[in-house]
Amino acid sequence: MHRISKDEYYLGIAAAVSQRSTCLRRRYGAVIIKNDEIISTGYNGAARGEPNCCDIGECWRAKNNIPHGEQYEKCVAVHAEQNAIISAARRDMLGSTLYLAGFDENGEMANPAPCLICSRLIRNAGIKEIVVRTENGIEKHEL
Repeated sequence: MHRISKDEYYLGIAAAVSQRSTCLRRRYGAVIIKNDEIISTGYNGAARGEPNCCDIGECWRAKNNIPHGEQYEKCVAVHAEQNAIISAARRDMLGSTLYLAGFDENGEMANPAPCLICSRLIRNAGIKEIVVRTENGIEKHEL
């Protein structure tokens, strides 16, 4: 019997969470873990009450040829990391680990990395480590 590692387990949960994403360009899922317990999850999508790109059938940024990683302020989505953070109490996130999974519009694994704003939020929330899966394997980034 092969038992997967905890990192593989939590990255698998983050990948499953990403399937709730409403973004047409990229699907991201985040899971915050502390003491081997799930504190919070989040996926990228429009703010509550706003129309989702998947429901209206277009992404404004894609329609206007805005490259990935640029002009986030023109996107209606709240990032997966942001949604996970706002769904948890800071005292529960202190010293925790954030697992992040991402997929491109064609379903292929992205090389997930928090944007600059999410990086600041992650640090401010007290999260101490980010774990992602890339084409090179599992990577851990201590903050």
